[in-house]
Formats: sequence, structure tokens, C-alpha cells
Amino acid sequence: MGANLLDYDLEGLALFCERLGEKRFRAVQLFRWIHQKGASDFDAMTDLAKSLRDKLKACATITPLSVLSRQDSADGTIKWLFDVGGGDAIEAVYIPETDRGTLCISSQAGCAVACRFCSTGHQGFSRNLTAGEIIAQLWFAEHFLRTHLGRDERIISNVVMMGMGEPLQNYDQVLSALRTMLHDHGYGLSRRRVTVSTSGMVPMMDRLGQDCAVALAVSLHAPQDALRDSLVPLNKKYPLDALMQACVRYLDVAPRDFITFEYCMLEGVNDTPELAQALVALMRHYGQGQLSWCKLNLIPFNPFPASGLQRSSAQRVQVFAQTLSAAGVVTTVRKTRGDDIDAACGQLAGEVKDRTQVMRRIDKRRAAEPAHFSPEIVHDLL
Repeated sequence: MGANLLDYDLEGLALFCERLGEKRFRAVQLFRWIHQKGASDFDAMTDLAKSLRDKLKACATITPLSVLSRQDSADGTIKWLFDVGGGDAIEAVYIPETDRGTLCISSQAGCAVACRFCSTGHQGFSRNLTAGEIIAQLWFAEHFLRTHLGRDERIISNVVMMGMGEPLQNYDQVLSALRTMLHDHGYGLSRRRVTVSTSGMVPMMDRLGQDCAVALAVSLHAPQDALRDSLVPLNKKYPLDALMQACVRYLDVAPRDFITFEYCMLEGVNDTPELAQALVALMRHYGQGQLSWCKLNLIPFNPFPASGLQRSSAQRVQVFAQTLSAAGVVTTVRKTRGDDIDAACGQLAGEVKDRTQVMRRIDKRRAAEPAHFSPEIVHDLL
């Protein structure tokens, strides 16, 4: 079948072309055809020599992920379920807004961090995604949306790695995918508009700052170690002091002058005024008296039975947010998007309670349709 060229960033593609006896500029041309134009047929790449196209057809492919389903929300959000083989499925979510189009993508099949409030984590961990499987979510969504919306210009302006998985536990593959997203010959995204979310992989946060400093979002959810231990098990390995010091170090190289902290609002657990004050104190301490270095994003919890948790009331969220804002912390209460299709935070992969049900659904679809769906076929069907 040959190498899947979606797996290569530009440097990797240049080495691949070199092994074929081709110059580097051919890799640039090929990279642009794949990522900027969404081409998957070598014969369509008309400025490549026929001899190179013949070589590529003999030893390479551009193989997208198979789409198992697509769901459209009333608010314009679109969620795709992708087959990544071996009975595993991942999801990506497109969120349209007036000033940007954001794609939320996955980095792992399942998640090993097992945060208490996240239904994705309760499904367990299967494997890391390859760089090609990560970038294929963007490749498919960008070029599908151009056709779907009837537009020639770029649709996706922002990418957030907040889908299934802990990105920094799959560092090398995520790094390669990030480089493709940012490269001018790829998707040309700004470092300010690509966000990696982490639950606190401290050593890898430092590596990301050195290798590819994109915007950073930290899943915080508690201002005290004992409480965070119960919500985010990774805190036992990298407690708050280590995490916050890593955030301060990252700020030196970050494309923005702040770090975003995500805080899922849980009724009676982490939403009291006292904890809001503790959160202010935490941020002030590590900001050396300043609060401009952080932004707090308060997230409505999306309940699921296995969590034993409830969403904070609107009133409690308002009081919590007002406490932060009054102290000088820039605070946003995230608007829930796509929750009618289980595409909101912590819900991927949506309707399933464990990975075995994902497997059954995929097996059922495969039995009904033995051939894998191509993006074009899925577009026609839907």
C-alpha cells in the first residue's frame, strides 16, 4: 500500500522525496497539493513531473480516515466519528463562530488520564494516534467544509487539541502534526490560534515550549492539591506547585501573554466562593502579585451517570465568576456548543459509556457496509 503521506510534516516529506531521488522543492509542491488543495490523487498534481507521479503511485498514498458518522447541531456545530482501525473510533468537532472557525481534534483513541468529570476518560485508553491520524482530522474537515459551505477560502482558522486524549502523552506525533498545521505551505495557522490542552504533563510542557510554543490551555479544575488529586489523578504525579511553575516558564515563550486555565464547574465540589478566592490567591502567588498572566475559562459540566457529579447551577457559576472578575482575573463562562449531539466538553466520544460499545457500533457499520467509506461517499450520503 505504501507510505501514507499525511504522516509526514514537510521535513519528513523532503526526506521521503530525497529517497526517491527528487529535489526538496518537489516536497514543497507535494505538501501544498495535499494540505492546501486537499488532493488525494497524484494524477491531479499537474505541476509534478509524470515520472514523479508514477513513483508516488507505486510507493505512497494519501489515505484519509474513514468517516463512520456525521452529526449536525442546531447551533451549526458538526461532529464527525472517524474509524482509526482495530475497533477504535475518535471524534473531531467543528465550531463555527462569527469571527472564526474552530476545529477540536483528538490526539489519542481514548484517554489514560481518567479525570473524574470526563466521560471520554471513563472509556479507557486504547492507543496513541499517528501524526497522520491527527492531521487527517484537519485535512478532512477543512476540505469537506469548503465544499459543504461553497467557499474557496480557508474555513478553519483555529485548532484546539481538546478532543479525545492527553496530547502531551503523545508528544512526538502531536509535534509533527503541529508543524504541519503551522507551516506556510501547509495550513498556515498562527501559533496564537493553535491551542494544546494539557491536564499537567509538566516535563512535556517544557519540551513544547522549546520545540513548538503554541497557545497553552491547562485543565486546572481545582486550586488545592487534595481536591485536584480527586478530580485529576495526574496531579498526584505533578502537583499544583510543579504545574504552576511550568506555566510560568511557558509564559516566557508563549505566543500570547497569558495562559488559559480550564475549570469545569461541579455542583458542591469545586464551585464555592471560598474556592474562587483560593483560585485568585493561587494565580496571584505565581504571578508575583499580578493577575494579567492568566485567563480563567469556566466550563459547564456535561453530566454522565458514571461520574456521580452534577453541573453547577447558573447562580453558583455567576457568583464564582464574579468573585474572580472582581479580583481582576479575566474570566469567561464558556457557552455550551453542540451538546445536543454530545459534542461539548468532556463528551467525546459521545453516546458511548465505554469503548466496547464503540467497537460494537463500528462492527455493526462494517457488517452493513464492508467497504470503508471515503470522504466523498460520506458527503454524498449525508
